[in-house]
Amino acid sequence: MQFGVFTVGDVTADPTTGRVPSEGERIKAMVTIALKAEEVGLDVFATGEHHNPPFVPSSPTTLLGYIAARTSRLILSTATTLITTNDPVKIAEDYAMLQHLADGRVDLMLGRGNTGPVYPWFGQDIRNAIPLSFSNYDLLRRLWREDVVDWQGRFRTPLQGFTSTPRPLDGVPPFVWHGSIRSPEIAEQAAYYGDGFFANHIFWPKEHTQRMVGLYRMRFEHYGHGSADQAIVGLGGQVFIRKNSQDAVREFRPYFDNAPVYGHGPSLEEYTARTPLTVGSPQQVIDRTLTFREYVGDYQRQLFLIDHAGLPLKTVLEQLDILGEEVVPVLRREFDALRPAHVPDAPTHASLKAAREAAAASGSGARPAAETDGAAAGVGNR
Repeated sequence: MQFGVFTVGDVTADPTTGRVPSEGERIKAMVTIALKAEEVGLDVFATGEHHNPPFVPSSPTTLLGYIAARTSRLILSTATTLITTNDPVKIAEDYAMLQHLADGRVDLMLGRGNTGPVYPWFGQDIRNAIPLSFSNYDLLRRLWREDVVDWQGRFRTPLQGFTSTPRPLDGVPPFVWHGSIRSPEIAEQAAYYGDGFFANHIFWPKEHTQRMVGLYRMRFEHYGHGSADQAIVGLGGQVFIRKNSQDAVREFRPYFDNAPVYGHGPSLEEYTARTPLTVGSPQQVIDRTLTFREYVGDYQRQLFLIDHAGLPLKTVLEQLDILGEEVVPVLRREFDALRPAHVPDAPTHASLKAAREAAAASGSGARPAAETDGAAAGVGNR
């Protein structure tokens, strides 16, 4: 089980002081958070991708490349790479380059984003969002798996005899998670390819997440990648932790009430009752997080959002200390004890490379589930 944190990189006023950090301060704070995550024993740091205020992470590979040079163990991921508005050729090259620089400690989460105006900024139409996701990912997979690509599609100019450089490290492309909050088509896409599915489990009731993950698992098995309970699932989540729950609620309330996304809406109590947001003691966070398994099954990655809504860096680092010292060790132990032996760990570069080498040595030519192409035709070109 992998545990980590993700950031959306918002620049938001601290509602208790009115202070707004500069963009430079926020970017450097994200680096500090990543370094702290490795220090306290977390597995993953992930950054979003946004191209509009009040967000700063417009270039995830630049940020993650800098973090890669200052870490040795942390898996570096995205909380969204915009598959709809980025050119697949650029994604293929940028993340292969990052993969080499980070010695394989890279994966990425593909998504459509949550900002409608970004589409025309990059020459696309939001009405094509789902077809763009399918077509662009079809090309991205081929660029990483074929040395020379001839390709023609609806949304970009054709490629003739094109080779993406650098090639993926050890011939193993970065593992891909398909991230979605509400789109069953993306769960279907993840299942078709045998990729991971990341349900960003922060805005909706558990019943919605249960349905999305259930669909993905069912279709993963349908396409022949393994049994439904072997599908690769990740969840998002939000926490704010203090030694006792009263202090946590009192301190977090002004940040919740003024948050850019859900502020000035449901009360903190209503939101925590209806979504996975947990504000309380370490034991309350442990108990609540362990319930996720009851409705999504055994899963492989849990990422927490802890640095949004204007929370000062000092507070975020305190949250990381509590996560690393009191929460994650217990969660790791409990989840690992409950997981059946046939349910896989989250794929890593090392595990994918080993599986590839084992398949080659056996002469079977088979690839691990995360590398297979699925059993049906046409997903990439819908």
